[in-house]
Amino acid sequence: MAPSLRKMLTALTTALAFSAASVSTTALAADKKVTISQAFQSMLYLPLYVAIDGGFFTKEGLDVTKQTAGSPSAALSAVLSGSADFSLHGPEWTAVASEKGADVDVIANVVNGAAVWIATAPDVKFTSIKDVKGEVVVSGQMPTTSTSLFFRALKENGMSPGDVKLVQVPLGSEIGPLVAGQSKIAVMYEPGLDQAVAKGIKVVLSFPKLYGEYAFSTITAKRSVDPDSAARFVKGLQNALLYMQSNPAETAAIARKEFPTLDAPVVDAAVKRMLADGVYPKNVDITPKALTVAMDTQIALGNLKQQPKYDTFIARNYIQPALAAK
Repeated sequence: MAPSLRKMLTALTTALAFSAASVSTTALAADKKVTISQAFQSMLYLPLYVAIDGGFFTKEGLDVTKQTAGSPSAALSAVLSGSADFSLHGPEWTAVASEKGADVDVIANVVNGAAVWIATAPDVKFTSIKDVKGEVVVSGQMPTTSTSLFFRALKENGMSPGDVKLVQVPLGSEIGPLVAGQSKIAVMYEPGLDQAVAKGIKVVLSFPKLYGEYAFSTITAKRSVDPDSAARFVKGLQNALLYMQSNPAETAAIARKEFPTLDAPVVDAAVKRMLADGVYPKNVDITPKALTVAMDTQIALGNLKQQPKYDTFIARNYIQPALAAK
C-alpha cells in the first residue's frame, strides 16, 4: 500500500476512535440545517452543486452547507467525528472505514462512471491500451483512481506499470507535460481533459465507456444519521440528477458559476462529455454491478480486503423512496 494512503488510513482510524466516543446528534428541527463535507471542489461533484444552486435541497426543506475537506479521508473523518452529516468521495474510503468497524454506509450515487480518460498528442497512433508500451505516460500521483484505473487496464492487457515510463504529477497538472511535449500520452480527469482538447490534444480512450457502471463517488453517512434529513437529502439529489439529464445548458451554467476561473467553453465541453459518457448518473441508485466493479479495482490494489456486502453497505431505504417519488 502506498505510504500516503497508509497515512490517510491512519487518520481514519483516529477518527473512528473519536466517533465511537461521540454522542449522537439531536434530531434537527423542521427547517433542517445539514452539512456535507466534500473531498475536493471538483467538476465530478456537479450533481451536488446543482442540488444546492438549483434549489433542489431547499425544496426538500434542507439548508445545506458545503465544506471542502481537501482529501477523501478528511471528508469521511468529518462524518465520523460528527462535524458533518454527509461526505462525498469514493466509496472505497467508506468500505475501508466499515471494515475497521465504523457505523457508516453509502446512501446515494453522485458519479457512476470511471471518470478518467486517456489523451494523446495528435500524431500518436493509438488503437488500444497496448500502444502505450514503452511510452512516457503522465498520470496523477498515487493514491488516485486515475492512475489506479490505468494500472488495472495495463494488467487486463497483459502488461504492468513497469512497461511504461510513468511520470506521476500532482492532480490537475497532467496537462503541463502533455502540452509542453515532455510526454505524448496522459491519463486525465476533467476539466483538465477538455483544457487539453482545446489545445489540440485528442481523446483516445474513455474509461467510463470501457467499464460502464462504476460507483466512482458517492454520499456517505453514519447509520445513526437523522433519517428524515437523509431522506430529504437523497430526494433533493435525485431531483437534481433528473434535472441535469433534461437541462444540459442550465447544468453547464451552474458549472460555470462553480468554476468561474475556467474558460466557459472548457466547462461546457466537460459537462457535455460527462453527461454523454454516463459519468453523471441518471438517478441516485447504485447497482450491485456498479459497486462490484469499483471495489474490484481497490481489492486488486490491496486497498480493500474484500467486497462489502451490498445489502448492508448500500442504504437502499433512502434510495428507493427517492426513486419512487414524483
